[in-house]
Amino acid sequence: MSFLGIDVGTTAVKAILVDDRQRLLASASVGHPTLSPAPGLREQAPDAWVAAVEKVLDEVRRVAPQAYAKVAAIGLSGQMHSLVALGADHKPLRNAILWNDGRGAAECAALTAEVPDIAEITGVIAMPGLTAAKLLWIRNSEPDVFGGIACIMLAKDYVRLWLTGETVTDMSDAAGTQLLDEAPRRWSERTVAAVGLDAGQLPRLVEGTEVSGQLSATVAAKLGLPAGIPVSGGGGDGGTGAAGVGCVEPGAGFISLGTAGVYVVAEDRYAPKPETLIHNFAHCVPGRWYQMGALLNGASCLAFLMRLLGDTDTDAALAAVEREYRGPSPVIFLPYLTGERTPHNDPDARGAFFGLDQARGRGDLIQAVLEGVAFSLRDAQDCLDAAGARVARPAFIGGGSRSRFWARIVASVLNRPLVRYRSAELGPALGAARTAIIAATGASVAETCTSPDVEEIIAPDAMLAEAYAGRQAVFRALYRATKTLG
Repeated sequence: MSFLGIDVGTTAVKAILVDDRQRLLASASVGHPTLSPAPGLREQAPDAWVAAVEKVLDEVRRVAPQAYAKVAAIGLSGQMHSLVALGADHKPLRNAILWNDGRGAAECAALTAEVPDIAEITGVIAMPGLTAAKLLWIRNSEPDVFGGIACIMLAKDYVRLWLTGETVTDMSDAAGTQLLDEAPRRWSERTVAAVGLDAGQLPRLVEGTEVSGQLSATVAAKLGLPAGIPVSGGGGDGGTGAAGVGCVEPGAGFISLGTAGVYVVAEDRYAPKPETLIHNFAHCVPGRWYQMGALLNGASCLAFLMRLLGDTDTDAALAAVEREYRGPSPVIFLPYLTGERTPHNDPDARGAFFGLDQARGRGDLIQAVLEGVAFSLRDAQDCLDAAGARVARPAFIGGGSRSRFWARIVASVLNRPLVRYRSAELGPALGAARTAIIAATGASVAETCTSPDVEEIIAPDAMLAEAYAGRQAVFRALYRATKTLG
């Protein structure tokens, strides 16, 4: 038997094929575009996700045709919070509004006024990046669209709809909508009513490791897969990323440095700490939750700078900076290119370079970006510590983790060792495949969601940790100073 994990990410759809021992048989990635109709707005066409899934599975099939033909189940992962609004025909009424879109900021105050204890119910204070604020924005700004909504869902769930015909989401993705009552793991009547919806407009809830539907005969024939195979509930990429690195038991934690950044610690109970701006969400496995520091700006900051510099060889640029590295950069970078959640909840925060003079060059800017993202992760770590969710040795995954140089900087800024796993780049796609294995075979979470083999442990440098602590204070002061400039 073999199993597919499909991750509908922000910049690309990734698919992996593993056997029943979770050995990688094939993987592929296909990009899809993001639209920005105005500054601060981020949208995607849901059908672009489906087109990318078709292409990525064609590539997996080409690489491993025999194993592909024997797929026993499919698991799904995807970007969280991105709102898909469907009409009665299950077609999108508009483009999806993404997690890094800040247009719902004004609506957050209305949500809090309507449901004063929204943070205790949903695990985090009202934030524009979450789905509920986006829904209220549509209600206020696009009433015709809002009036036509028959069902809402998240990114991976639109792909599920195409695969199975079912309108379903899992607990971890539902958690990111701010419509889930987190403790009992059911839709919250009060927050759903506050955005003007009712239960009939919400997808059915399942655990990530449960069967959500079966692959339809029509789509199976198109994809060259067996008809009727189960599709698991899967999860939002925070939950599946955790499952992919074995972060399911209390106290286990990881940092994912992808387009955005997350710092996650698993818990066996729901214990919200909204005053810390940490998100407390349901996990994609039953009986588990997780505390999460959510950063809107991760490795995308480096991609942004490389684009401005007109340089396409990121690896060579990082190697050049590493050769000249002597300690913290004299330049400070605020990485808030798309606002920020943890620890600021500020959709209007913006990026900045500070400390430039005529002696500075491209290497200083690149290093400042690496450090600025690391400083944001330290902010998130301090919030997690304050919430009682301390992790001694977080795993380090995501595209940014491939740079050992960046990992060294992050370890020293956090002043904690980082664990780099083999095959850590599989991340949420592997977690999705693991939910498929459990759903299809009845295997336990404990035996399926294990940690990958350790590649290395990157320890912090004591002298650098002390130097970076001083720069962290400047980083925080710079945000406070620029916030007043609006």
